[in-house]
Amino acid sequence: MEDLCRRYVSVHLEIEVHEPLEMVLQLAVPDMPGAGPRESLTITGGARFLTATEVVIPGEGRAHVLAVRPGRVLVEYQATVEGRGAAPGVSLADRLTYVRPSRYAESDQLVAVAQAEFAGISGAPDLLAAVSSWVGTQLRYVPGSSGPTDGAVHTLLRRQGVCRDYAHLVVALLRALNVPARLAAVYAPGLEPMDFHAVAEAVVDGCWRVVDATLLAPRASLVRIATGRDAADTAFLSTYGGAATLVGTEVMAVLDGQLPEDDVTRLMSIG
Repeated sequence: MEDLCRRYVSVHLEIEVHEPLEMVLQLAVPDMPGAGPRESLTITGGARFLTATEVVIPGEGRAHVLAVRPGRVLVEYQATVEGRGAAPGVSLADRLTYVRPSRYAESDQLVAVAQAEFAGISGAPDLLAAVSSWVGTQLRYVPGSSGPTDGAVHTLLRRQGVCRDYAHLVVALLRALNVPARLAAVYAPGLEPMDFHAVAEAVVDGCWRVVDATLLAPRASLVRIATGRDAADTAFLSTYGGAATLVGTEVMAVLDGQLPEDDVTRLMSIG
């Protein structure tokens, strides 16, 4: 794959707001020097254009916050991403934050499992490969098989899930082995069926390296949306107060050119 590539992403959301609320959207591609994006975000409620306030969350991404009244709300986001940014660095704060248990990655409850399954394997590169491969073989990808409150322990017990469940289990097992790990929400050209996607990242030799235990999309084409401890930090839509129903979601992510082959033995970062 060429170092410079062009990727097109877009999102269409339809939301029925029943009572006034605050809405938080995490759809926008982070600013990456030399890698774009050129983008537009349009939010309408009835016949009115709604204005959102952008909030940059250090280390996590960009959120757009707005107050919304009852009625149908339409959200349109489009971006063109040119090239690839530098591999994300790892701070001391990252090493502390992402080795702790979190809401959906209950690593403290999986220490015994992790130590038993990966005994004799040492070093972050080998552990990253072993955990990702193990999760990929232990779980079945079953759309609709998990709920929004299911965490890594629930996923392990049921042995099935979707991309966020795979990522949560990888993250939790790595943290149980003292490897800092986190979840990244991404646009994923090549994903079928197309949707938002979630992958895991872990610290290897001072860099964040990405793995996708589902093997559903090539890692080199991924476009980061948000990063966090787990899905609680990376949800594409959150509402506070009031009530709303997500009526429809359409996600598109394509690469200008052929999709790259993904060598799972190669260490890779989200650019």
